[in-house]
Amino acid sequence: MNSRKLLSETQRTFPAAKVHCQQPSRILVVDVTSATWTNTCSVLSEALENMLCLACSLTGPCRVPLLSLYVVQNQQECLLPFTQVKENFARIQACISELRSLPREGCFPQGGNGVVQAVQDGLQQFKQYSRHTVAGGSTNSSVEITVLTSQSSKEMVKQLEKKLKDVDLVSLRRIQVIEILKRDFLEPEDVEQHMPAEEPSSNDIAILGMDIDVQTTEDNVISLEMLFKTWLHDYGTEREHLHLLLPSGGFSHATAPKTTLMCLKCDLQERLLDPALLSGMVDGTMRAADLNSPCQMAAWPATVLYKLQVVKALKSEGVCESVVYGLPFIIKPTSCWQLDWDELEINQHSFHALCHSLLKRKWMLLAKLEPQNTSPNWNIMMHSYYIIVPSDSATLLVKAVAIRELLLPSAFPALLPEHPERVHGPIESALNSLEVEVAYNPLHLKSNLYKYLKSMLYKPLHRQQAQPRDQRPERHQPKQVCLLPLTSLDSLCSALLVCFLQKGGQLPDTLAVQGRQHMAGATFTCSWQSRGIGIA
Repeated sequence: MNSRKLLSETQRTFPAAKVHCQQPSRILVVDVTSATWTNTCSVLSEALENMLCLACSLTGPCRVPLLSLYVVQNQQECLLPFTQVKENFARIQACISELRSLPREGCFPQGGNGVVQAVQDGLQQFKQYSRHTVAGGSTNSSVEITVLTSQSSKEMVKQLEKKLKDVDLVSLRRIQVIEILKRDFLEPEDVEQHMPAEEPSSNDIAILGMDIDVQTTEDNVISLEMLFKTWLHDYGTEREHLHLLLPSGGFSHATAPKTTLMCLKCDLQERLLDPALLSGMVDGTMRAADLNSPCQMAAWPATVLYKLQVVKALKSEGVCESVVYGLPFIIKPTSCWQLDWDELEINQHSFHALCHSLLKRKWMLLAKLEPQNTSPNWNIMMHSYYIIVPSDSATLLVKAVAIRELLLPSAFPALLPEHPERVHGPIESALNSLEVEVAYNPLHLKSNLYKYLKSMLYKPLHRQQAQPRDQRPERHQPKQVCLLPLTSLDSLCSALLVCFLQKGGQLPDTLAVQGRQHMAGATFTCSWQSRGIGIA
């Protein structure tokens, strides 16, 4: 059952057409009470750091706007209060270093109450953060929670269902409960078979007006990295991204005019990241794609509604790879919640029928992209063309195809029917020495991109780095205090503390300030802690 049916009317007040993409804030809850935490610790930390260095390096709207990280030991602890991901990689990296330094297996008793408490605390933290930032024009209004655990996911869901019955969940878009399976490391070609599903599976549980997505993943870097990379996708469902327009009557060759078009409503999804969007990867001769270009289609951010009108069918073997260019995009039937369920169902069935028919006929489609705007000469409309390629899945692939104006003359000399043996033999010998793989798998190849991006993002923090837990002074407050955006009173506390230190005074345990601006007569205590200044 898809829980979108249970969305409250307050969530349906979003405008139908947004001018920018809204990604949810993220809360990551890591259950470290498992006996397998020794192995999970290193692979989880590496996978999370890899994904976040990508998120910090991508130009354009931030795909992971806010991140908060909790760990569950004998009780929950907030290692990272809500932090803007961009421009804060050093702080995030320090938090991940602290995650790596957590005690290993056997240190904490298992129990699900800590996870539930972390979820509740994270929701409260997001509510407070949103209240303090809405005045500054922030439009981020939803949050997704990902729970990583080695405990039984079914038991975890039961506890969440029981404890969250009376909690305000208006801002909660979804909870993911990821059960990490302890198995031997999979070869890369096997990992894709165990990737977390990008769409809700049959294990989704609809309660409380939101999704609980139950998944399993392998205990290795690649699987966890791909899990976190799903955060980089645009999962907004406020509207569809693409209208695929087909002639009425399908592919019949009737002579009657076909003025009525069949419209399949679709979503676009990136298959891979554009290297031109990575800061530090673009030199003076290159720049990221202009999203406002009339000849450019982009899946991120999904700010416009594209219309592709099919003009011809092509035999699959008749398309030369040399005339196809640019990044491919995946086309899927839309999941826009603003469409009624009957329309969604008919649209999905029609899309699947199109995929099946194209495969059976071994056809591709040639489509013309309707321009979003005109050229400086208002009466000139520029068009770009795409080919739509079927696959054996319920998706289509769309790729830009060359047009007359862009094509350069090329000579393709014919192959000689025979070759001298003195050159043919060495070439055959060289080819025979190569390892042959049945299919190309990008998971086999690494380019050191993560190391390069981390070096570009590295900015040492002007504070003491994270220490191993056994070397830290004992904390007097068992519960982590999350930092909120500074209010006028917070600024006053901070200013007094800085002045006190500049005068050569010793740092007191507490600093009391009489509040007069907003709450006359109230006393606020500013407590100096190992991670910052908390307001008690």
